[in-house]
Amino acid sequence: MLTTISWIALIIGIVSFIIIAVDVFKHPQMMTIMNIVWPINGWFFGPFAIWTYFKWGRLKAKDSNQEDERQQSAKIFVSASHCAGGCTFGDIVGVPIVALTGMTIAGSTLFAHYLVEFILAYLFGIIFQFLAIYPMQQNKHKFHAFKSAIKADTWSVVTFQIGMFGWMAVVHYLLFSNPPTPVEPTFWFMMQIAMILGFLVSYPANWWLIQKGIKEAM
Repeated sequence: MLTTISWIALIIGIVSFIIIAVDVFKHPQMMTIMNIVWPINGWFFGPFAIWTYFKWGRLKAKDSNQEDERQQSAKIFVSASHCAGGCTFGDIVGVPIVALTGMTIAGSTLFAHYLVEFILAYLFGIIFQFLAIYPMQQNKHKFHAFKSAIKADTWSVVTFQIGMFGWMAVVHYLLFSNPPTPVEPTFWFMMQIAMILGFLVSYPANWWLIQKGIKEAM
């Protein structure tokens, strides 16, 4: 039963990814990195990502004549989505690295996933933030934009990974006697849930960063 549910969730996620990606291709975002972020969020948020994209993402399309009338909460949601996109990309890249190398830490595959995926999620999270900041700071050196990206997104990335890793621990130690592996659909369904929880945990952090003026609302 769980395998069937996992396949359904993954298919919905992939279809949502494709729907958003096709529309983004037709209506590119003013902030280029969001062309990648919105489809990635479709993978784990499914139809909810489609709804948020057409409600808020389209307002930022280059060919949109609509005024950006989003509420602050919506802008924080988009900012958190941006962080989630970078983290998710890094986490997905990290999974096959651990699986193919057979890496363990203290005899644990989970700890290896934690290390590799945190490093890559942080790296891509900062890169995604840099690609959002630098076009707005063209009169400044790239190094300045890079420092701004680290300052703006570090806490956001850390909280995302805390939420995600917490769920991974539950999956590994509580839900399964033999945790699913990356070759099983259940593993990726659990990862979809992990991304949603990571997003929810990072949302307050993004709100705080924006309220303090450390991070710009998108």
